[in-house]
Amino acid sequence: MSWWDDVDGDDTDEDEPYGQYESKVRIRPNPKGNRPRTKVRPTHDDAPVGWVTNVDRGRFGVLVTEGAGSDAAGERVITATKARELGKKSVVTGDHVSLVGDVSGDPGSLARIVKVAERTTLLRRSADDTDEVERVIVANADQMLVVVAAADPEPRTRLIDRYLVAAFDAGLDPVLCITKTDLADPTDFLAHFACLDLRIVTSRSDDVPFDALHEVLDGKVTVTVGHSGVGKSTLVNAITGSTRATGVVNAVTGRGRHTSSSSIALRVRDGGWIIDTPGVRSFGLGHVEPANVFRAFAAHAVPVREPADGIPLDQAHDWEIVDRVQDGELGPTGVERLDSFRALLTGMGGEDPGTD
Repeated sequence: MSWWDDVDGDDTDEDEPYGQYESKVRIRPNPKGNRPRTKVRPTHDDAPVGWVTNVDRGRFGVLVTEGAGSDAAGERVITATKARELGKKSVVTGDHVSLVGDVSGDPGSLARIVKVAERTTLLRRSADDTDEVERVIVANADQMLVVVAAADPEPRTRLIDRYLVAAFDAGLDPVLCITKTDLADPTDFLAHFACLDLRIVTSRSDDVPFDALHEVLDGKVTVTVGHSGVGKSTLVNAITGSTRATGVVNAVTGRGRHTSSSSIALRVRDGGWIIDTPGVRSFGLGHVEPANVFRAFAAHAVPVREPADGIPLDQAHDWEIVDRVQDGELGPTGVERLDSFRALLTGMGGEDPGTD
């Protein structure tokens, strides 16, 4: 008789089924005493909430108001990291988030972002017009302040057109701010946008229009965009009291130097928030549906007639623009605008509606 035959210890040679021995196997206890993992994750419904003010190499500055945490005392910006449970979900400046961990804001403290609230608006851009991979810039802004210099560097109407398309696509109200008007008269440049109902603010190098900007920015979350060297950071510093680095324009190339490398939300002195973004020389729209280029232009520039039976609404918008330009109702600026948006549409792989 082998040890296997008599594993039950009954001193018999009778063969027994293997199933009878399973109940006799000793189970070694877990030396660590850990509880088994569960797939049920906490909902964090009662977690403190905050607003992301800046992102820097995996660390997030989050504005937390009074009442978040047992030792909370007033408003403060804490440092947080993204929880693993968020996976690949992005967290950007302007996001409303839920937090766990140390939200005291004390030196060396670190909280974790465990939930990102649904976004109301989302400003995005891609590497170029053929790249559908989008890069999220800012969430939950109310309006976009497009900063452009009247000179030094020379204004680029096509870049402004891209900003406007991105604003309309994101659901933001665009505002145009012309800086350095003491160096050149912006009248001819502004004529390009005459057929749009844009709010416009002008600024001199030696005179920041605080009253006009306060009227625009008060009570709003505003994201700034602009070509490098147009004076965007200088303007932001003046209205927020911050010390963001400023640069100069290269005398040879006529291009500005990048002085901001990340987006940051700053409180405006007289009320509101402004989110300063890095200066860019290009603004890809590969993430925007081609039809939205003309739809945004029509919705904000000219009234549209009721579409005829069987004609899709977006096509009615397109043909309304073409008809009004051909009839001369929008003048020469309307022709320029239409050509600009046609170029955008073609670059994005869309179909030109034509003029026939």
